[in-house]
Amino acid sequence: MKRIIYYVILIILIPFIIVSITYKDDIITKIKYGSYTNKMVRVKRLSKNKIDNITLEEYVLGVVAGEMPAAFNLEALKAQAVASRTYVLNKMKNNNKEYDVVDSTTNQVYIDKDDMKVKWNNNYAKNYEKVNKAVSETSGQVILYNNEIIDAMFFSTSNGYTENSEDVFSSSKPYLVSVKSNWDMVESPAFLSSSTVTKKEFLFNLNLDTNNDSVVIENVKKTNTGRVKSLVINNKEFKSSEIKKAFNLKSTSFDIVVDKNNVVFSVKGFGHGVGMSQYGANGMAKENKDYQEILKYYYKNCEIKKIF
Repeated sequence: MKRIIYYVILIILIPFIIVSITYKDDIITKIKYGSYTNKMVRVKRLSKNKIDNITLEEYVLGVVAGEMPAAFNLEALKAQAVASRTYVLNKMKNNNKEYDVVDSTTNQVYIDKDDMKVKWNNNYAKNYEKVNKAVSETSGQVILYNNEIIDAMFFSTSNGYTENSEDVFSSSKPYLVSVKSNWDMVESPAFLSSSTVTKKEFLFNLNLDTNNDSVVIENVKKTNTGRVKSLVINNKEFKSSEIKKAFNLKSTSFDIVVDKNNVVFSVKGFGHGVGMSQYGANGMAKENKDYQEILKYYYKNCEIKKIF
């Protein structure tokens, strides 16, 4: 009788042990992060002056609709869904504010169904179905580095390369490193842009002396990928972010030419350049790369996991 009991116990335990070993990482992940199935996101709606409580997946849908053209390839939209879900969950960690995120580019652009109807007009039903498909087919999936939810930064268009996080922001992150992104120059209408201002306007915007319209630019320091880090104008040092803000440039990847009367900016790319390039993602998708391949290309040494 005892022998029979032992056999029964073994029959029950062996499959359990095998499953436990096989899915050890998944079990650890789910214990660590728990369930986000009913997670609510508190979104500060800047234009509407209120805070909306939205389910996580509804929020992700609104971000994909707000951040990426619905005409993009489905795999690019899926990559955006996973990146956006990861981004907000990372923001929600240890957050003690009255809201988790704002609905603008300060965090991620979020739009609700009414906004979508205005944005898409007659294409609302078709676009909603496509974006919803991208979100539902990646439901619960996030990007992890060493089993930690990452800071999944993304932007519109690179200058041909993405940036190391420490070259743009204050901290270095091992998964936010520079990679080539040649798709952008073909895919993005914002790859090249320019802006021209008079010398007087140029000096005025930078709070420099306008009595003399002489403009001397020197000591331009750039990253390895061509983005400006800092420069000296008329003996005063500026960060590239200050120049970008003062003249509403699309990125800090710019060259400046001073002629007789004007200052001309030639700009490459759109956005901060760290993480996933959205137009690069669409270019990869057109080459039949799936969303996981896209994400693993832009976020190095990461894995995609379903945590709820």
